[in-house]
Amino acid sequence: MTKSQHIHLWIPELFSTKGGIQVFSGFLLQALQSLYPDSSFSIFLKNDAWEDIQPRVTPDSSYLQTKIYGAGTIPLPLRTLFFSWQLLSKAIAQKPDLIITAHLNFAPIAFILKKIIGTRYIVIAHGIEAWNIQNPLLKKSLQNADLILAVSNFTRDQLCQQQVISPEKVGVLHNTFDPHVWEIRDKPTHLLQKYGLSPRQKIILTVSRLVTSEKYKGYDQILSALPILRQSIPDIHYMIVGKGSDRDRLLQIIQQNNLQKYVTLAGFIPDEDLCDYYNLCDLFAMPSKREGFGIVYLEALACGKAVLGGNLDGAVDALCQGEIGALINPDNLQEIATIITKILSCKYEHPLMYQPQRLRQVVISKFGFEHFQQNLSNYLSSFLN
Repeated sequence: MTKSQHIHLWIPELFSTKGGIQVFSGFLLQALQSLYPDSSFSIFLKNDAWEDIQPRVTPDSSYLQTKIYGAGTIPLPLRTLFFSWQLLSKAIAQKPDLIITAHLNFAPIAFILKKIIGTRYIVIAHGIEAWNIQNPLLKKSLQNADLILAVSNFTRDQLCQQQVISPEKVGVLHNTFDPHVWEIRDKPTHLLQKYGLSPRQKIILTVSRLVTSEKYKGYDQILSALPILRQSIPDIHYMIVGKGSDRDRLLQIIQQNNLQKYVTLAGFIPDEDLCDYYNLCDLFAMPSKREGFGIVYLEALACGKAVLGGNLDGAVDALCQGEIGALINPDNLQEIATIITKILSCKYEHPLMYQPQRLRQVVISKFGFEHFQQNLSNYLSSFLN
């Protein structure tokens, strides 16, 4: 990219909520600013208000070199309309050299702008929002994008097959993480005491929002597998970190199956405390079947933990086709129970599962920020040339 180019980056939010798309978008912005320090950026945040943004903008912050627009103060029923108008009007006035949409729902606006002023645009595709698309305008917007970057081969394949998009137009830009945040530690004594657990107990952990639309994460399956697991590991304990409207249903399942002693719903845990929870467990398990990628897998691996995921979605990429974690059929309850038992009994066939420092090194080399930034640079260099 030549000097002084102007890039628009459209993001649902960066600060008001924390999720996979928000984390990815933050790293995307960081990588762009590092790769192209002489370029100017206009960042449009649909759901962040200035009070969300301002505390992060300090005198030494790179955001000071970037113009940020937040639409979060607009009442929700009008926000989409206002945000669309904002994107259109600012782009027509500023004529950016490139638009990058961090969510594909913004692609129709970029498509309209391409028709009006010829601006090229890149669309980021994450997961479930990229599957089974029915909106004709969104379909056309994706087909006319200059480049689509999917976070996993699974999402890429879904797009290409369902939307009849040429594979040459869809690249893969895996998620990344900050290895300085996630590190290997002993099991935290304060958490063992808080939850009445023994250091020798085998603990399974899942980190997920607890909402009905995300039951595909697989926490129901692990709850169902607990009676089987207890036959060989009687004092096994399952901890779920996360909050949401599905909590009451899970409590009912736990009570109906007399699992109160074996399951903890830890609720919302602040980011700064989450590393302790990863280090509390012996196995991070999320046997999902519709996960676009799963940053939580990387976080757990960076803490040196054994990880289990489903073999039907983006977890295949996150666990490198089984090289750095166990992949199972998320619909096969017996398989889930068998593999978890093997892992926790130190009988799993893959020795890397029991080498915390090596696991951490491998996941950093494959998914660390430097790798993410280089991968992004390769796509943008080729695209812009």
